Formats: sequence, C-alpha cells, structure tokens
Amino acid sequence: MSSTASYRIFNFARNRIAVLRGGRRLYSRAATSRNQVKWRLFSPASLAVNDSSPHGGFALRKAYRHTSTEEEDFHLQLSPEQVSDLLRAGESSHKVLDFNSGVPNSVLRFESNQLAANSPVEDRQGVASCVQTRGTMFGIFDGHGGHACAQAVSERLFYYMAVSLMSHKTLEQMEEAMENMKPLLPILQWLKHPGDSIYKDITSVHLDHLRVYWQELLDLHMETGLSTEEALMYSFQRLDSDISLEIQAPLEDEVTKNLSLQVAFSGATACMAHVDGVHLHIANAGDCRAILGVQGDNGAWSCLPLTCDHNAWNEAELSRLKREHPESEDRTLIIDDRLLGVLLPCRAFGDVQLKWSKELQRNVLERGFDTEALNIYQFTPPHYHTPPYLTAKPEVTYHRLRPQDKFLVLASDGLWDMLDNEDVVRLVVGHLSKVGHQKPALDQRPANLGHMQSLLLQRKASGLHAADQNAATHLIRHAIGSNEYGEMEPERLAAMLTLPEDVARMYRDDITVMLNPGSSLEPYPGVTYPGVD
Repeated sequence: MSSTASYRIFNFARNRIAVLRGGRRLYSRAATSRNQVKWRLFSPASLAVNDSSPHGGFALRKAYRHTSTEEEDFHLQLSPEQVSDLLRAGESSHKVLDFNSGVPNSVLRFESNQLAANSPVEDRQGVASCVQTRGTMFGIFDGHGGHACAQAVSERLFYYMAVSLMSHKTLEQMEEAMENMKPLLPILQWLKHPGDSIYKDITSVHLDHLRVYWQELLDLHMETGLSTEEALMYSFQRLDSDISLEIQAPLEDEVTKNLSLQVAFSGATACMAHVDGVHLHIANAGDCRAILGVQGDNGAWSCLPLTCDHNAWNEAELSRLKREHPESEDRTLIIDDRLLGVLLPCRAFGDVQLKWSKELQRNVLERGFDTEALNIYQFTPPHYHTPPYLTAKPEVTYHRLRPQDKFLVLASDGLWDMLDNEDVVRLVVGHLSKVGHQKPALDQRPANLGHMQSLLLQRKASGLHAADQNAATHLIRHAIGSNEYGEMEPERLAAMLTLPEDVARMYRDDITVMLNPGSSLEPYPGVTYPGVD
C-alpha cells in the first residue's frame, strides 16, 4: 500500500511540472494544486527538453538520483516508529526562564520543528531576546532560489530590530565602544539560533552596515528609540537595502563577493513576531503566516489571523502593485498568479532581479562572477519595464494579548499549503488536550492482568502510545499525512516521507513551524501572563 501511494504521488507530481525557457536556465512555473512552488530552477545539464512535445515535456537525466518510474523504486516501507523518528528529527522545545530588568518574560515556552523538501532546506528560523531593551523576537524565513538569502536574513534582521529599539544613550555607548575598539554591549541573546553562520568570514562587513544604521538613528536625536511598529518597518527595509548595496560596492575578497551575490539574487519571505508583555507585534513580508488560537468565554475555539498573504489572491496587494506601476502594465503585473509570471509572493528580501534595472543587473554580473557555479538565476521577465516590482516592506499588525489568547503559531507557507487556519487551531487544541491528559491517574486498586490488558487496549485505541509531545511535530504530521477529508492516512504519511529528494519538492514545500502554547506557561506567583487564566 505504501509503495503504491508513493508511486501515485511521484507520477502526480511529475506530471504537474511545466517548464519555461529562461535564458541559460529553465524555470519551473507550476507544481501541485495544493503546493505552488515559489522559484524552481533546472540547469540545462540536468534536463533534456523535448521541443516537439505539445506539452513541453522533459526527460530527467543523471542529475536526479531516481530516473525510473517503475513502482519497485518505491518499495521502501517505514514502520510507525520510523515515521515518527523522521518527523521528530528537527523538533525542539525550549523554556525561557531568564528575566529582563526584573520582569519575567511573557513567553516562557516555545516549540518548533522543520521538515525539509529541498536539499539543502531553504527555510530558516530564529528566536532571540533583546538584551538592551525588552522583548522576545520569533522569526520564520522562507527562502527561494536557494537558501542564502533566508540564512542572511535569519542571522541579521534581529540585530537591526534590536538596534532600532535602543535609546539614544545606549546607541552612544555602542558608537563609543566602536571608536575606541572596545567590546560592544551585548545586543541579542539567541534562544534558538538559525544555525551555524555561513558568513563568519564577512561579519565585519555586516557590522559596518549595522553601525551606519545606528549612526543614522543617533542623528535623529530620539531619546527613547523608535516605536515597535517603526522599528519593524525600518528594520525590514534597511536590511534589504543593505543586502542590495553590499553587492554593488567594490569588494575584493572572493568569498565576500560570492556570498553577497548569492544572497542578493536568491530571496526570502519573512514573518517576525515581537512580544513584550501583553504587546504583540507582527511584521510580515510574503506568504509566511501568523495566527492566534483563541478560546471564548463559552469554551469555543476560533482563529485570529495576524497576517495577510502577499500574493496574487490578495486584492489589496494587487491594488498596491497597480498604484506603483503604469496603467499599461495592469495586465502583465500578475501572470499565471505570479508576479510578472515568475514569483508567487509579492514581497520578499533579496530577489534583486525583480528590483534592479536591467542595466544594474548586467553591470554587477559582468564583474567576473562564475554565475553558473554560484547557481545565480538570470532570467528577466518579458514585461520588465518599471522596476522595482518587489518590496521587502512589511505589513505590521499589533494585538494586545488577552487571557483568551491561548497560543501563537508562526509557519512557512509549506504548512499553510496543506492546512488552513482553522485546521491548525483544531489540531493544536486537540494536541494540547491529549498531552495534558496523557498520563492517567494510577488506579488505587490492586491491578490484575485483565485490568492491565484493558488499559493497554484503551491506550492503543486512542493512539496515546505514539502521541507527539511537540505541537509543531503534530501539525507537520497531519499536514503531509491527512487526506482531503482531514483524516490521517498512515500510508500517505509514509509515502510522503519516502519520496526521494528530487521528487519531494515537486509535491510539497519545506515546512517550518514555531508555536507558543499558552497552556504550557508556568506563571510566577503574583505575575499575570497572557494566555494564562
């Protein structure tokens, strides 16, 4: 059964791929009906295009590990335990116990998990506390066209945000330390770092740009720093501007040049939360998403969306694009539900090929870069007349947390492609309910063999013996394992996990989930916390 499901999934995914010519590269425009690929690049060496095919079909070559369509390729079957091991490989759970200025952090726990479809995975995530100011930041960063931009944003954006919130006095201390070559004040406490930095050799360049930013903030002579809304807005746009400027500046170091080019020519959407007591701010650019699970006074659960997806289905986003470009381009701004026919999200970091003029792109790329080795995407859409078409300007929302706000979920679009907002709330509520009652009270009566067998059968029937402890894992399990009726199908779940790397991306996206379960917060005596009755 599992191999048959895998075989069907493979054929369905393969048959849904359409290929466009784009300069020296081929660009995949379509994927499955439930999962729309943002960027998908194929090098000519890995594809043989059949021009005579009426459907523009192609044959896979050795660049892909699996080239056969025979069912025996998918005979790998997984036990339920192996399935759970794969799903839980990327999960993590953290308690936040530190104090900030004597006040307990309003977020005491968070859980996360990630399941890759791309190799390497293009999603990134991060959690950090602002050391010099109050607040905890959570971020989901969904890369496309490679992981370079998502990695850079995950490592750098929080620093821009923290600096934006600093007082004038603290910024002066930072500048004085730099001038006197003394150690800087600590800026962030990473609670979950996005991973080992790939920019260790060029962090001085990044620090130089961050310093220019705080020097400009000093020139504003604001004693208390920017508001949270302003800080989020400026941080997103300033980092994106710096990413663009870094590759335009003359750079002699080869590593710095190549990495800066990869960051600028790949892209990343971002959803970031800043939590300070009862104050929750969300900044979103792209199609990651944040929601709150809310329980009313009558016990009924509902979903409170905190973001809007920036894509072709967002009427406000379409109106914004039309306002920013001539009326003559109204019909070409969105083609096949994509920005200029090539990109699903309408807001993102990087992706300078949709922001720079053609001349600037040509001037930068003609500086001796090995664009083929660096896998730089050079396709220019046919209706590219009045750039920029893409922006990293976020949409910022504010919500004052209430006792009925029980949990916050941030996730990349790989989750939302499979589950809608209400599905996620329902699954989290069910998970928290099961976990909360997973350990039944011990029966005080002497246990006999029949009673023990009855208990074991009850646990087996309810599935508690295999329940996920991590809510993010629970969501990913149901995202890839549920059928169209919302029912879990073990065969489908195993099939989705056994698809080879080159096929998995055709059917689903990388999935990254971060969740703050309010029901797991442990209040200190005399302190009121959001999400805790």
